[in-house]
Amino acid sequence: MSVPPLVIMGVSGCGKTTVGQGLAERVPDSVFIDADDLHPAANVEKMRSGVPLTDVDRAPWLDAVGRAMREASAAGRTPIVACSALKRAYRLRILAEEPDAFFVLLDVDRAELERRMRERKHHYMPASLLDSQLATLERLAPDEPGTTVPIVGPGGEVVETVLARVVDAR
Repeated sequence: MSVPPLVIMGVSGCGKTTVGQGLAERVPDSVFIDADDLHPAANVEKMRSGVPLTDVDRAPWLDAVGRAMREASAAGRTPIVACSALKRAYRLRILAEEPDAFFVLLDVDRAELERRMRERKHHYMPASLLDSQLATLERLAPDEPGTTVPIVGPGGEVVETVLARVVDAR
């Protein structure tokens, strides 16, 4: 099965990493990339301290995400990236580096997001930043390469739903 370079996106706690890793297990010749691993140390420290990132903070990180995707594609791999990509401008920045990127917004209701974030262990993103993430989120527009997937049910079902949506969109 062939899929484009994927960005599994949404606010913290929506399941980007879980879904991205599940997709990487199903898509041949894919590589999972957690965009959180590409943040500069200063960004991680700000978030750990409960300070929302600014667009200036995010710019070099988004460039690095797009470059990592492009490099994986150039190496013959299908990148599957877990990345918040909350604003259209952020997605455009990623597309500038990897023009074939396809975005999958994981849509989870607020109560479930809060529950998930309270239960997380060892993650630098505190639940207190959920409000700023929800306020920043710009849903995918009809002219953007992507799809929105409402999250209901267990993770395995979500992976199957995402795969079906991506294949149908091509």
